[in-house]
Amino acid sequence: MVISRFVLELPTLKDRYMKSIVKELAASEASAFVGFAGNALDRRSEERSDKLLENARSNPTQQHIAFSKGKVFVDVSADPPICRLSRSDVEALQIKSDRSVLLGFEGETPVFASPVEADVEDPLPPFKAIDVRSLAMQGFLSREDLGAIAQGSSLLAWNANCLFCSRCGAPTEAQAGGYKRACTGCGREHFPRTDPVVIMLATRDDRCLLGRSHHFPPGVYSTLAGFVEPGETIEDAVRRETLEESGIVIGNVRYHASQPWPFPHSLMIGCIGEALSEQINMDQTELDDCRWFDRARVLQALEATPDQIDPAFSVPPTMAIANHLISAWAENQ
Repeated sequence: MVISRFVLELPTLKDRYMKSIVKELAASEASAFVGFAGNALDRRSEERSDKLLENARSNPTQQHIAFSKGKVFVDVSADPPICRLSRSDVEALQIKSDRSVLLGFEGETPVFASPVEADVEDPLPPFKAIDVRSLAMQGFLSREDLGAIAQGSSLLAWNANCLFCSRCGAPTEAQAGGYKRACTGCGREHFPRTDPVVIMLATRDDRCLLGRSHHFPPGVYSTLAGFVEPGETIEDAVRRETLEESGIVIGNVRYHASQPWPFPHSLMIGCIGEALSEQINMDQTELDDCRWFDRARVLQALEATPDQIDPAFSVPPTMAIANHLISAWAENQ
């Protein structure tokens, strides 16, 4: 009896062991350290059904992340602040949960992203509406919550932009917990989009190429970036975008890390490219400035405390994958 019970438990033990190994490996990957990359929810993507959604909606332990115009409702009275709302919180704030999307489960607790339909600048105390980018930069939410926020923000944006069928123009209705929309006219099924973006650091000898967009804060320089086009490899997109924006020719391209970027639903694919030329021919419509920086100056910018920041040259914050690309090169990682 004991032996048979042990044999029956072997698959479960093996599954738990494999999951722990995978989790440990994932935690050491370069992508694990960027902003919005800590999502630990069990998505149960293979189980999304009307029955699963019905059970989740009736679960008394359900949690909600509420979004309003690109902002998240956060209980700032808690220490640390909390972005997960209970069902009673949702009811008190009069948030309609019929347009919520099911992000996944934490244990057996379903977690939803819920849009606030009313034009709410600030909810009732103790909640405050804080924009997603600020939440990532301020760092008082957990990595897991920021990952769930990225997932929810992207999904809600897609659902809001796909209310009508792109084929026939008829209204669509949400299915599979918000992961699919079906056309009520022609029956076409629509699925969430993720826009691939290459973000790359060009390097040559002991220097790296950084540029600044016209909308950047003064003195901030970052890596170049651009959308991957249809029928294009990641490597070719890196070479094309770098050449178009800076005039620099890229040879070998090496993948480094990726980052979910919920503005509105992109995936940043971080690469480091070997520059084969030096002469910069900048696209002035895309960039305000573009130049080479030596390793010593880059390291100084990376290590600068807030009161030591050089007003003429600084790099993006640590929540951005650009910072991690720059750090990996500067520190010979």
